[in-house]
Amino acid sequence: MLKAVQLCLTLLCITCVASIYGQDWAKARLEESPRHGEWVEIEQGDRKLQAFLVFPEIKDKATAVIVIHEIFGLTDWVRGVADQLAEAGYIAIAPDLLSGMGKDGGGTSSFGGEEVRRAIAGLSLEQITADLNAALKYVEELPACNGKVVVTGFCWGGTQTFNFATNNSKILAAFPFYGTAPREADAIARIECPVYAFYAENDARVNATIDDTKRQMQEHEKKFDSVMYDQAGHGFMRAGEAPDANTANKLAREAAWARLKEILSGLND
Repeated sequence: MLKAVQLCLTLLCITCVASIYGQDWAKARLEESPRHGEWVEIEQGDRKLQAFLVFPEIKDKATAVIVIHEIFGLTDWVRGVADQLAEAGYIAIAPDLLSGMGKDGGGTSSFGGEEVRRAIAGLSLEQITADLNAALKYVEELPACNGKVVVTGFCWGGTQTFNFATNNSKILAAFPFYGTAPREADAIARIECPVYAFYAENDARVNATIDDTKRQMQEHEKKFDSVMYDQAGHGFMRAGEAPDANTANKLAREAAWARLKEILSGLND
């Protein structure tokens, strides 16, 4: 019986991983995009950070959005998010935080399955912050950028969005999707930008932290505006875009995109 259960769990894990990395629909959307997307290399100490950069098709300078990937690494779906942000009129940069850490010095694509999750879980906050600082400096200095930079991220990237807001005062706004706030006592006190959070109703692990986050943000007089999406599950931004998306995740994704774009538009005023 135990072996049977272990086999089932293994097959479930394989199925889950396959659903994350077998994103033909996300890859197809990228390949059909008319926007200019390119890989750039950013110097960060003795590291060379690889990032996917997409420009909007507009005549004026644009606000830049740093996109922090999930614990699954820089997948086609995350690059697709960057492309969709560019479609909405923003410069988007999605750094691969596993740059140079894979086989033969590769990044996310050089890892296999669960190896990606383990590698990302082992990243130090110091290295993550240094990489994101480098990405911010790179994108804010682009001639096409208006000097404004915001940050967003999903799942693990949502948590890192919160962390980054505590460590860089240049961020204009932070948009964590189903991520948790930092636990250090003085971390939230360092946040200088407004935080607009996105949560899923069916996400007990993350949602158990929300009340404490709200309390701390209020105590430190920080702007915190959050929305909970009915019946949506953790990861609804990705799951809601997939061809087999259920209704709750699809509706949550559509509503969250509308909210994100509305807030971003207001920041440009």
